[in-house]
Amino acid sequence: MSRRRLSDDERALWRGFARDVTPLRRNARTALGAPPDQSAREAPPTAQSVPKERAHAKQPPALAQFDRRLRQRVARGHAAIDVRLDLHGLTQKQAHAALLHFLTQAQAQDAKLALVVTGKGIAAGAASERGVLRRQVPLWLSLPEFRRFIVSFQEAHASHGGEGALYLRLRRRQR
Repeated sequence: MSRRRLSDDERALWRGFARDVTPLRRNARTALGAPPDQSAREAPPTAQSVPKERAHAKQPPALAQFDRRLRQRVARGHAAIDVRLDLHGLTQKQAHAALLHFLTQAQAQDAKLALVVTGKGIAAGAASERGVLRRQVPLWLSLPEFRRFIVSFQEAHASHGGEGALYLRLRRRQR
C-alpha cells in the first residue's frame, strides 16, 4: 500500500508547525516522515563530535530519587537538617536569587541536608495564585544551574512543613 503524498499547502502548513518544534534527536525530523529541508542539512555539530571531557563538563549531574529511609530518619529527628531557608514573603525573583545564594553557601559549608520552606500559599480565595513559590521551587531545582548543588529533593514531612517545604540532599563541592 503506497502512502499519500502531501500537497504543497499541506507541506507549507506542516513546515509552519514544525518550525517551532525542537527535535528530540538529530534525525527525528526525517523519522516523522517530514521532508527534510535546508535547516536539517545544516545542523550544528552534535555532542558526539565534541571531545568527551568537554561534553561531560557541560552536563550538570542528573537528579536522583530521594532516599525513603533518609526522609524517615529526618522526619523522626534521627538525622539532622544542616541548614534551613525560609522563602516566605519573597517575590519569585527574590526567592530565586536567595535560593541560589543559599545553596552556594550550604555547599561551601559542606552541608549534607537542607530544608527549604516555600509556604503553602494564600488560602483558597486566590486559587490562581495559590502557592507560587511552592510550585516554582521544584521546577527551579530541576534546572541545570541548581542541579550542580543538589542530589535530590522531596516534599518534607508534616513536622517540617509538609507541602510547604522541601528536603534537599546537597552535593559535595568539587575540589
